[in-house]
Amino acid sequence: MATRHFLTLMDLSAEELKQVIERAIELKTLRNQGITTDFFRGKVLGMIFEKSSTRTRVSFEAGMAQMGGSALFLSPRDTQLGRGEPVEDSARVISRMVDMVMIRTFGHQMLERFAAHSRVPVINALTDSYHPCQLLADIQTFVEHRGSPDGKVVAWVGDGNNMCHSYINAARLCDFELRIACPEGYEPNADIVAAAGNRVKVVHNPVEAVRNADWVATDVWASMGQETEQQLRTKAFSNFQVNHELMSHANSNAVFMHCLPAHRDEEVSAKLLEDERISVVWDEAENRLHAQKALMEFLQEQSA
Repeated sequence: MATRHFLTLMDLSAEELKQVIERAIELKTLRNQGITTDFFRGKVLGMIFEKSSTRTRVSFEAGMAQMGGSALFLSPRDTQLGRGEPVEDSARVISRMVDMVMIRTFGHQMLERFAAHSRVPVINALTDSYHPCQLLADIQTFVEHRGSPDGKVVAWVGDGNNMCHSYINAARLCDFELRIACPEGYEPNADIVAAAGNRVKVVHNPVEAVRNADWVATDVWASMGQETEQQLRTKAFSNFQVNHELMSHANSNAVFMHCLPAHRDEEVSAKLLEDERISVVWDEAENRLHAQKALMEFLQEQSA
């Protein structure tokens, strides 16, 4: 059986995505009941980090431990990748020694090169182009709070970045309408938008995007690697803060999400972030754990 990778959400079918989300909710329930599983007993996850992380490292490492497996943290400082070994060679070697690999890096092409030469499933834990694991958690969170996202209206407010690209893919798989509000010059990749057809609309007015939305999401204005652009981006995005006034244009039961870390009173107001009637960011963060456990279980079963 061919090895299954998870480099973008589009590596799953709509039905497979639904299956992973349902299993994530089940695994969350089991953990809350104190019921454990040793599905990953004897299995090892290799975790390659070229970008720093809190939620990604904790969720993957804890997830493997909770299901009987173990995880290895690998940074460029600790491996030959940091000394110029070809990605292809590292993939051939590492994948002979572990059962899965997750990679958090910059260029998406590096991830694709590694996966092309890996014997085991490779998971995108974030690249500059996509952040699909976060979308698994976001979809799970919406399902838990509001039910199926099918036919809903989702608003993305902010940069047309890797999170925005993954929201576009989610619109294709979950069949919701996605409205993206971003300043001119900060739009998402045109090819990714085009592939989604009429499910996605890009505008430059946050109110237009949020009006009657069921789900509103944002991210920091300057992502990792863009710190030198912080001042320029702060000016460009000054009218794109998600706050109670902007949320007043959404549906009355709309939820707010943020992948974190959040810069309070920049892309989101501190009051909205802490408003548990609207903000579900803490459930969203926790669900990284459960969604990734379900994903890893799925990839192992598919690649067995």
